[in-house]
Amino acid sequence: MGKLTEILSLAQQRARELNLPYEGALTPAEAYEVWRLAPGARLVDVRTRAELDWVGRIPDAIEIEWMTYPGGQLNPNFLSQLRQQVDPEALVMFICRSGNRSHNAAVAASRAGYPDCYNVLEGFEGDKDATGQRGRMGGWRFAGLPWIQS
Repeated sequence: MGKLTEILSLAQQRARELNLPYEGALTPAEAYEVWRLAPGARLVDVRTRAELDWVGRIPDAIEIEWMTYPGGQLNPNFLSQLRQQVDPEALVMFICRSGNRSHNAAVAASRAGYPDCYNVLEGFEGDKDATGQRGRMGGWRFAGLPWIQS
């Protein structure tokens, strides 16, 4: 069994154990490997423009806000923007700050007919530490994966 198959099998097992309504759940390092190894795989960053500008971006990720800034309203065009930018047959991984909005995006995309959706656990910045700050435990950036500061 190849590395890609192993990672996806583990992600699918996590989804079954957590009773998730989409294909799988990946750690940031696993998501990066899938993105690297799977031709046509897409990483969709659903953070707000403000987060992307102020916190940092993942090079070559597709950026579609799940919620708007300011205001925190659901982006009513999320699915149409996704359809414009991502083939429904693609393996699609969703990432946000901590994994919550990306979970919701993966649910919505799955329900809209995308059969191969994955959530990136921990997100870009990970969970808050004991002092209430992110970026110190878990997440894409903490794992040392590619990102750029705006």
